[in-house]
Amino acid sequence: MAEQLTDLSGRGLQDLRISVTDRCNFRCRYCMPVEVFGSNYAFLPHEEILSFEEVTRLAKVFVRSGVTKLRLTGGEPLLRKNLSVLVSQLAKLDGVTDIAMTTNGVLLPKYAQELKDAGLHRVTVSLDSLDPEVFASMNGVGAKPEKVIAGIKAALAVGLGVKINMVVQKGVNESQILPMAEAAREWGVPLRYIEYMDTGNETSWDLSQVVSAREILEKLEEQYTLVPAADQMITETALRWSYSDSSSEIGIIASVTRPFCRGCGRIRLSASGELYTCLFATKGHTIKTLLRDGGTDDQLAQDISQLWSQRNDRYSEERGESTREGKVEMSYIGG
Repeated sequence: MAEQLTDLSGRGLQDLRISVTDRCNFRCRYCMPVEVFGSNYAFLPHEEILSFEEVTRLAKVFVRSGVTKLRLTGGEPLLRKNLSVLVSQLAKLDGVTDIAMTTNGVLLPKYAQELKDAGLHRVTVSLDSLDPEVFASMNGVGAKPEKVIAGIKAALAVGLGVKINMVVQKGVNESQILPMAEAAREWGVPLRYIEYMDTGNETSWDLSQVVSAREILEKLEEQYTLVPAADQMITETALRWSYSDSSSEIGIIASVTRPFCRGCGRIRLSASGELYTCLFATKGHTIKTLLRDGGTDDQLAQDISQLWSQRNDRYSEERGESTREGKVEMSYIGG
């Protein structure tokens, strides 16, 4: 068994999130606002993006360092051609217990079966509203929720595990808290509400736009009796509850009002080969140069060890009412 790396706060490295592309077919307000990421935006050129073989090699080194969970992100990961090839390569790594993907779900009807066959275990699908007008406004391209719902059902049909993420923004979609809960119960999938976070620098985030975990829970309790999860772990991002009348559950990711930095064991690899030790980081650590200039696996492992052992990130605990300038955009490193 690999020896797990720990940072300055004693947090073990457990979870590698791999961005496979910086491109997306949505322009969500909280991630890639169209005013910034429009038709003239310069996305990464092909030669700057890590190949599947490079990603797999790095993942193997990370597993040596204690990582057991891998998550594919974007942008929108399903825009990366032949993604099932990468999934197949990752699935062959000894020590990996979970391979997941975060997606907007639109392309799942086309790719769900081959991803499942390649070894993908589960998907987290972003769906912020069932109301067509609200959802179209939030995704920035006029997409309808039916396309995402079709993706959810396609994933379920082939046996993939499914969770749904809903970012809740005050004055935008908080009216959808209860309708989304009812839909998730009907589909038999867990729903995660996410407090609107100050990721990146281009979303015009303001604290007044946050619907807090307490407010979300109070709204849910108007209609449901909820029971706190008995198996909650410190490393989890979500506070979880189950319904008293079913086995379904909901969770709330309260990064703003109830930070979970002390249990965070996640590191993020950008599509261009930068490592980020926090979702709110202002700079990354380049590992692609060593990877492409002949560095051995031992040298890569040492580089990762040095980076993690010096980590002391806890931005959400330090946020207060001011935000850090120069944060990396979420679309560049995934969620």
